[in-house]
Amino acid sequence: MKLLVTGAKGFSGKNLCAYIEANGLGELLPYDRDTDPSLLDTYADACDFVFHLAGVNRPADEAGYEENVTFTKRLLESLMRCRKSVPVLVSSSIQARYDNAYGRSKKRAEELVFDYAAATGAPVYIYRLPGVFGKWCAPNYNSVVATFCHNAARGLPLRVDDPDKVIELAYIDDVTAAFAGALDGVVKRRGSYCVVPMTHHVSGVDLAKIIESFGSRPGLFVPDVGDILVRQLYSTYLSYLPEDDLAQPLAVHRDERGFFADCVKSCSAGQVSVNVARPGVTRGGHWHQTKAETFFVVSGEGVIRIKKPGEDRVYEYAVSGEEPQAVTIPPGYIHEVTNTGAKDLLMLIWASEVFDPQNPDTFAAKMDE
Repeated sequence: MKLLVTGAKGFSGKNLCAYIEANGLGELLPYDRDTDPSLLDTYADACDFVFHLAGVNRPADEAGYEENVTFTKRLLESLMRCRKSVPVLVSSSIQARYDNAYGRSKKRAEELVFDYAAATGAPVYIYRLPGVFGKWCAPNYNSVVATFCHNAARGLPLRVDDPDKVIELAYIDDVTAAFAGALDGVVKRRGSYCVVPMTHHVSGVDLAKIIESFGSRPGLFVPDVGDILVRQLYSTYLSYLPEDDLAQPLAVHRDERGFFADCVKSCSAGQVSVNVARPGVTRGGHWHQTKAETFFVVSGEGVIRIKKPGEDRVYEYAVSGEEPQAVTIPPGYIHEVTNTGAKDLLMLIWASEVFDPQNPDTFAAKMDE
């Protein structure tokens, strides 16, 4: 299947083309501002489906919005000249509901597409999109999320002009998945228009607070990614970090027994640490009242021992990087790990809460007590 994508180098176009290529959905015929105009007829004649994503939203003056109409007309005329009745998907905007220059231009472009459908019998899918956000969107242009993420990643202020205004947002990966579904005629409709199945509503001030929080926590804290909007915003924020800021040193605690370092912390999901024990070394020798842990041996050999305080029975678990397993340490069990191999024992440890030096919930105890 040959897929004509207009606006292929724009934010939505770039993401859609990447999605199509990654999933092997068809052969791309990308068309953008710098494409030889004569190729439009060639692509129109060859294509089996059209993704019309090209558009003008920040012209030098209001007259520039007319390009949304004229290019749509030119595209549809090319299809008609080729006697094509291929499906056309259009990326429109919720602004088409409103009486402003941009909205009027998008509305007129929609009407041209509906006329094309009536004349040819071709399926058309018109998406009136809200604000779309995600990776590869230019900041300081047309997306408040892109601008906020860019600024927060660089320690710049986030300006909120209308704190109480509620913004409707759609995540780019949800948009591209919805667009791709149209290739098989699988779309969600609301009246004459198609909609992305999931959108979010958030006030400007709350949006700023969420994004600012990503850069305000010390160390390697991650947010509550169980919240889908937070997860999508966090992924977007990370894509705006300068490459020089992607590597962060860990606070490593070393002694003759090995070393220990916290890797990732989350107020909602605890923390992950790395622990290295030298050959013959035993680490641990404590218990927790509430904190639970899970040990994962990545490399080396050892034995994990646990027992309840005041009881004699000891439970042992042989562990090895050659046969990975997860060993859960419930609260209320003394536990220790001994390296029984000839090389370092490397473990990842998940703890159910972030270590708090003011309330460590860690009590020294020996297995033979």
